[in-house]
Amino acid sequence: MADRSKPIVLVSTPWPLYSRPSIQLGALKAYLKSRFPKLQIKAFHLYLKVAERIGYKLYHEISERTWSAESIYAALLFPERINEIKKVFYHEAKNNIRLRKTDFDALIAKIKEISDNMIEAIDWDKFELAGFSICLCQLTSSLYFIRKIKKNFPNIRIVTGGSIFTGDTIYQMLKTFGEIDYVVSGEGELPITGLIRYLMKSDGNSKTPCIPGLVSRNGSNITGDVSFNQIKDLTSLPPPDYDDYFDLLKTFKPDKTFFPTLCAEISRGCWWKSIRKSGKQKGCTFCNLNLQWNNYRKKGAGQVASEIDCLTKKYKTLSIAFMDNLLPLKESREIFLRIHKLGKDLRLFAEIRANTSYEVLKAMRLAGVEEVQIGIEALSTRLLKKFNKGTTCIRNLEVMKHCEELGIADISNLILCFPGSDIMDIKETLRALDFAFPFRPLRVVNFWLGLGSPVWENRHASGLTAVFNHHNYAALFPPDVFQSIGFMIQSFKMDRVYQKKLWQPVKKKVKAWKKSYAELHSGLSCSPILSFSDGGDFLIIRQKRPGADPLTHRVNGIYRNIYLFCRTNRSLKRIIADFPQIGEDRIINFLKMMENKRLIYEENNRYLSLAIKARKEERQ
Repeated sequence: MADRSKPIVLVSTPWPLYSRPSIQLGALKAYLKSRFPKLQIKAFHLYLKVAERIGYKLYHEISERTWSAESIYAALLFPERINEIKKVFYHEAKNNIRLRKTDFDALIAKIKEISDNMIEAIDWDKFELAGFSICLCQLTSSLYFIRKIKKNFPNIRIVTGGSIFTGDTIYQMLKTFGEIDYVVSGEGELPITGLIRYLMKSDGNSKTPCIPGLVSRNGSNITGDVSFNQIKDLTSLPPPDYDDYFDLLKTFKPDKTFFPTLCAEISRGCWWKSIRKSGKQKGCTFCNLNLQWNNYRKKGAGQVASEIDCLTKKYKTLSIAFMDNLLPLKESREIFLRIHKLGKDLRLFAEIRANTSYEVLKAMRLAGVEEVQIGIEALSTRLLKKFNKGTTCIRNLEVMKHCEELGIADISNLILCFPGSDIMDIKETLRALDFAFPFRPLRVVNFWLGLGSPVWENRHASGLTAVFNHHNYAALFPPDVFQSIGFMIQSFKMDRVYQKKLWQPVKKKVKAWKKSYAELHSGLSCSPILSFSDGGDFLIIRQKRPGADPLTHRVNGIYRNIYLFCRTNRSLKRIIADFPQIGEDRIINFLKMMENKRLIYEENNRYLSLAIKARKEERQ
């Protein structure tokens, strides 16, 4: 840099979850400190200060809704569009009492005051470089801070990166917003390292050389493809540095302090997307979460456990959220057993695939995993094939059952109105829902189209007649901006009326599922809806029903063994081979009887017993 002691700053603006420090900032700061020990690096979690000022409950409600979040700073960026933007805010608020009652004009006035005061309180001139991490819900807020900072401090260099920057969007953002000097493609560690090294040697006026993974406004790679420049081996990464977040939290009054959830990572990318079969790449057709990475990389079990130990000791909190899009399949059991051996009462969250085994889930529960998001998405094998999920309905039900038994809260989604859905998909889904009744209900979400996802790329094969920016962006941004950038959330043309009507019975049935699940778990008893107690040579199965007394079933002798054998889904051929002593007909009759009672689920001659093991205090 012109002044080699001049520090840099990393910035995260609203609206990430306020109760978590930014892993993007924490991981990047830690890495840069390891490469430039003498360089002062600050991380500003500006969203935390905004949350503290407007109140955590209101902040949370806004941060949970993309369009509500983006509309607020859009009104500050483009005040002449206030009427159109306000309509977006209140349309998104229609199902939320708190937001419906919010005075939008008063809210944006308060947000402006808070944001401007934060900007004015910082001497941005002392920083050579400001890096902004821009992910979902952060576009307009980041642009507002960038514009205000650059206007008042024109000499500071602005570099941006994050999940919204992929492909052509990188160049479009640079051309549209003149305040941005550089954009990172993919992960930031190596490109930002290259940029800092250049600035350390530069007089400030020279043309930016070609830095892999970085697009520069005054550089040689302002057009054309930009490649990733990512770390090959994650074992070189230090634990994230969250000091600045916790330092800010310490300045709050006692009634505004809390115990944050620390963010950690085991891997980057998606190993399912990285698999190639018959020359074709795998990956879920609707997903655009991994466009900023090439291939899948992971840390070792010892390194993960060491980082968790380090982070919890340093920051004195026990809640951890793993930010991986997908945990490693083979190493997960060892990773969580290592974490368990730390002997800490951790509360963990992770995202997993439906083929995660019972043994891995047991290790996760031992380590402290209390909540997971599974890549369920559908309860129809036909539809799962269209999603390219690499799983089946029976496998989805199996992992849901295992989570129910282990006491792991499953907050997975059921996607409705996917392009190309047909009546057979709906019939399969409705049938499966009858058998999913004992397990935690899935969250219904309507399909949304992500820029760059396989469905977006292959729009006509997916049944879409056209794709374009979501219409809400036309309200948030002026026409010239709306037309010059491909935004992350896309809209599309298809027979929406048909799809909505098609999925209505599923929506209705899920609503009933949620109601009955809540009813059967109310009061003092939270016992499982469908459970078994083992008597050694017989089982007693208890089946709770809404508005009626429970049913009980006794399963004796060899049939007990068959039922337990099917706790993992088994093929009919395998069942017959393992229990030859009673004959094929009797096995089939037993399985059919269990299916009619909704105690076993069958799919393509595979069978899964649905009852979970009763807890000790519930056994008869």
